[in-house]
Amino acid sequence: MHLFWLIFLPFLSLIILNLLPKAINKRISFAWASILSLMQLVLVFIPGCGSCGFSVIDSLSLMILFCIGIVTFVTLFVSRQFINPEKFGNFVNVILVALIGMNGAALARDVFTLYVYLEITAVASFILIALDKDLLGFEGAFKYLLMSAVASVLMISAIALLLILTGSTNFSEIHLALASPEKNNVMLTTVTIGIYLVALFIKSGLMPFHGWLPDAYSSAPATVSIFLAGIVTKVVGVYALIRVMISVLGFNHASQTVILLIGALSVILGALTCLTQSDFKRMLSYSSISQVGYIILGLGSGTPLGIAGATLHIFNHSIFKSLLFVNSAAVEKQTGLRDIDKMSGLAQKMPITGISSILGSLSAAGLPPLAGFWSKLIIIIALWVSGFYVYSVIAILGSILTLAYFLLLQRRVFFGKLKDEFVNIKEAGFNLAFPMVLLSVIIIIAGIFAPLILDKFILSFTRSIGG
Repeated sequence: MHLFWLIFLPFLSLIILNLLPKAINKRISFAWASILSLMQLVLVFIPGCGSCGFSVIDSLSLMILFCIGIVTFVTLFVSRQFINPEKFGNFVNVILVALIGMNGAALARDVFTLYVYLEITAVASFILIALDKDLLGFEGAFKYLLMSAVASVLMISAIALLLILTGSTNFSEIHLALASPEKNNVMLTTVTIGIYLVALFIKSGLMPFHGWLPDAYSSAPATVSIFLAGIVTKVVGVYALIRVMISVLGFNHASQTVILLIGALSVILGALTCLTQSDFKRMLSYSSISQVGYIILGLGSGTPLGIAGATLHIFNHSIFKSLLFVNSAAVEKQTGLRDIDKMSGLAQKMPITGISSILGSLSAAGLPPLAGFWSKLIIIIALWVSGFYVYSVIAILGSILTLAYFLLLQRRVFFGKLKDEFVNIKEAGFNLAFPMVLLSVIIIIAGIFAPLILDKFILSFTRSIGG
């Protein structure tokens, strides 16, 4: 039952913090929200977490809950550097709403409940993107709102069709009903699955449904970009897609084909687009599309090994992409720039930012022994042994392109001759340096010790999803 507190505590905190006098709220909101995010990391691993009031909780849910805790903590820590103290109470309020939505989605075992929690998270995201109330922020929020609204209509339509087809909104009951095609209208079932997939492709920001994502990530305040790229899109789109496929819809040849095509398109086109970008945050945004494509390829394999690799890559991507967006925030804070063509040699003045950026970039490219290598390796192996040789090669090619554009980023931003205008800049403050060090350490430790834990992780994951 203890995982119930992951929803109840943020909700209770939201009420209590807003009943307190404004002066007290300002003083304790950051500390309390940070404690909540750290408590989440502990609650996830308390013995007995396999059951709660939401039914059985599997390794996929536990992994996403852990990622939510880490990224929320980092976001709050970095926000002290960027958010106006007068507005911090309101910022924490919206973060708590998003936390309720994401935790609820991770624990949901009903398609309508999942939909409600995803919408709670999305609404909080709109507000966060437009937090600075500037023109670009409103534009990014509007594009996200528009595309999210389309996805929401498609999703609720698919849920209604599932209710008509199966008479239930419960994951397991729908899954059992759809597993007996002789009892269903095959054509209507196919249309329903197609609608649901498109809705979640939009929510995930996958190509060719990605139009909102680069604008939302790049126009949002720096600390919000970390939150969006690190975890929000993972929960609202990617986690929901994996959960619906393994627990509700199941796999067939048609759905696997579509998922694999979308994943491959995202991996390659996202990486190629990165090569053309000069804006630091937009490059990282398109990189996110490419990296999420790997998760989708793992899912598309339809095997427990591939889904385990996809889940592990959700964790790795949450860590290294959060780190890279913290690096971007630090560079923007210290130089006032995001145009990488105007930078050079910053590692000389910002060594922590430079070194951690290298670690994040190499992990994203899948170089051993860093954490990103192992999840990509599992996905590639799963595709190969499943007979999807072309997609396995595409995944390898995507990693080569990833290495190319991140080496280009490193050369243009952190290496080379230091420009005269940057002679007097300094390393970012503690609120940025500490998260960079923390996330870098996680990348290194998770990579070095991965061989010792992968067998156990894959075995437990396979059992938990019924593979």
